[in-house]
Amino acid sequence: MSMTPEWSVWGAAFLQSFVTLLVIMDPFGGLPIFLTLTKNFDLPRTRHSANRAIRVSFILLVIVVFVGTGVLDFFGISLFSFQVGGGLILLLLGLLYVLDIQVGSANDYKSDIIIPMATPLIAGPGAITAVILLVSQFGFWIPLAATLVNLFLFWFAMYNAHYITRAIGKQGIEILSRIMGLLLVALAVEMLRGAWLGER
Repeated sequence: MSMTPEWSVWGAAFLQSFVTLLVIMDPFGGLPIFLTLTKNFDLPRTRHSANRAIRVSFILLVIVVFVGTGVLDFFGISLFSFQVGGGLILLLLGLLYVLDIQVGSANDYKSDIIIPMATPLIAGPGAITAVILLVSQFGFWIPLAATLVNLFLFWFAMYNAHYITRAIGKQGIEILSRIMGLLLVALAVEMLRGAWLGER
């Protein structure tokens, strides 16, 4: 049974949204930070923290999906300006991943680890920027579905952080993070290129 053109378009849009958010959110790259923040926790408390962080991230990103573009309209920010600004942020984040440059550390968040895990670790500026741009391109539901799938992957990674780290090792996580960073740089360049061509 062949796919109808409409389903094919939806599938391509979902795949683009999913991969974009996967590269930006980078569940495996966030594991070292999560493990550092929860290093003094037992396994039940670690998993409880993962659940709470995902809930906060879910609420934040769902709000962004439905009101993000409205906020841009309210402040009179054009999609071109936001795309350029967002592209520059993603480019910087990608370079930080590739060059393995740390900005801040887990020790900066001793008071309440749930907030730093939810944002900027999961729902950071890059993810928020991407969600708004994807909504402007595909509407609400496809980016929302892609966001939910990525949140599930992030939850799975954090919930099983100790086992994943033991299986692939810290070096394996660093390699995955570098690859994600390189893809993020390419994605940012494509975003800036798209903004430039769209204005011409």
